[in-house]
Amino acid sequence: MKTPLPVARGYFAIGVEGISKAVNLGNLLRSAHAFGASFVFTIGADDKAFELRSDTSNAATHLPVYHWRSLKELELPKGCSLVGVEILDEATDLPSFPHPQRAAYVLGPERGALTPELAARCQHLVRIPSAFSLNVATAGAIVMYDRWRALGRFAARPVAEGAEASPPSPHVQGAPRKRKRG
Repeated sequence: MKTPLPVARGYFAIGVEGISKAVNLGNLLRSAHAFGASFVFTIGADDKAFELRSDTSNAATHLPVYHWRSLKELELPKGCSLVGVEILDEATDLPSFPHPQRAAYVLGPERGALTPELAARCQHLVRIPSAFSLNVATAGAIVMYDRWRALGRFAARPVAEGAEASPPSPHVQGAPRKRKRG
């Protein structure tokens, strides 16, 4: 029997600015679908990017996909933090990043970086610690996996090689909270 994905609170989306290759957008859509994204978006994408052939999960039939022509059109839900994924000195290393409960992650184009305007609009900037730049779809999958690893209900990873992980402790519902009216 297949184990369902652990439930994490909140939601997330993933997007890319200036994407030009259909294979990369298709792979990002497929990964977003697999990791349970609430929606996917593009900003200023090249028309060629929409000639999807690599999204074998047909993600666009399962989750909303928004295509904004410019940064001015970008509209996220209230309370959603925009998280830029970019190789910048001021960015937080992804393994140390506390993922927001409601987040929209945005990556730069295949052969470039987030525009300064988009980077300035981000509430957070993160980077994947690697020896060099990664493919945009691969980087997106790593960010989504890290989110699941950080916010999903998984058992703690054993420290010793060959040790078995303990099952995650069951969720316990707290007692009702009494609120003062006034």
